[in-house]
Amino acid sequence: MMQQPNPSLRSVRALDWLNFFVANVQTGFGPFIASYLASHKWTQGEIGLALSVGTISAMVSQVPGGAAVDALHNKKAAAAWAIIAIIASAMLLAVSPTVVPVMAAEVFHGFASCMLVPAMAALALALVGRQNLGDRLGRNARWASIGSAVAAGLMGLCGEYVSPRAVFWLTAALALPALVALAMIEYDRKAAQASHAPKPGTGGANGAASDSRETLFDLLRDKRMLCFAACVILFHLSNAAMLNLAAGEVTAGMGDNVQLVIAACIIVPQAIVALMSPWVGRTAQAWGRRPVLILGFSALPVRALLFAAVGNPYFLVPVQMLDGLSAAVFGVMLPLIAADVAGGKGRYNLCIGLFGLSAGIGATLSTALAGFVADHFGNTVSFLGLASAGAAAVVLVWLAMPETRDALEEESANDAKV
Repeated sequence: MMQQPNPSLRSVRALDWLNFFVANVQTGFGPFIASYLASHKWTQGEIGLALSVGTISAMVSQVPGGAAVDALHNKKAAAAWAIIAIIASAMLLAVSPTVVPVMAAEVFHGFASCMLVPAMAALALALVGRQNLGDRLGRNARWASIGSAVAAGLMGLCGEYVSPRAVFWLTAALALPALVALAMIEYDRKAAQASHAPKPGTGGANGAASDSRETLFDLLRDKRMLCFAACVILFHLSNAAMLNLAAGEVTAGMGDNVQLVIAACIIVPQAIVALMSPWVGRTAQAWGRRPVLILGFSALPVRALLFAAVGNPYFLVPVQMLDGLSAAVFGVMLPLIAADVAGGKGRYNLCIGLFGLSAGIGATLSTALAGFVADHFGNTVSFLGLASAGAAAVVLVWLAMPETRDALEEESANDAKV
């Protein structure tokens, strides 16, 4: 029987708080940047260019960031350097909202985030092992969701009553307790290596782990990786533009309370994610990945069709509850399936990077195509197109996606039932 890590309660709690504070920090790089730059007389075109630089740098960095984390034996150090780079990015924005510092901050943040996400997933895997990873990832998503909601409130108040610049000083400050939480995480390195070491017989002649690592080309030939990457593209092709279209319709269709409705459309899904993510992780371990994926992905076309049909703006908030279901499933399943596909072959974080790149491609296509269709054919047709992409994702999971849960985890789940 493979040795499983036995983490201390202190380390488990520290990983909770790390997810909470990292989500705090990442929230500062959301819509607050656009508001901040607009307050310093940046045009919408200039703001869009700056945000595009961040998006492109993140997409380009997904695969190198994952590969870099794979290559580093000390995952805590990788996470620490990424957090420090994000602190530097926030301080650059706060100190000088001019072209060069803002562009540099976007580039630093893009690459740092692409190292931080896989590094935190690697820490979770090292802390609890493969068999308990689903439950741990659900817990990660819960704390990250809570952190995002809390940070959005704090930063909104800070930007309203102090200054837009203060949001980024607060972002940098919130990264410091993230470093403290990271330093408190301890795990048994031997047990962690045993839990996701390359499988016996896959190594070279000397049996060294380094020789048994898959290359990028080996990973790209894995049907499970390719199929889920296609699912990720379709998921974001359906999902990314949906709330933006709905928000534009709300803004055009109502006068008072529009900001409250949009805020509620963001906060409600976060609450659903916090509530459902642990259940998603446990269920993926007990039932397998495919049933959970089908459930979460099925919410996409339903949500798009409801957006197309609902006329009352206040009904948008309950419809957004479906976004929470999809986000909970996607947030847990992406790193979990990456562990299934490549976690035992030394390429876990590279696989996460490839899935992240797929997400970026889908999101970019979604916003561009949905905007074009809405301008030329109307929002209803655009929502129907997004629903079609979501339905295609469900069909792809149903017909082509292999079950990735391994035999050891299935045996463990069956033992738990007995």
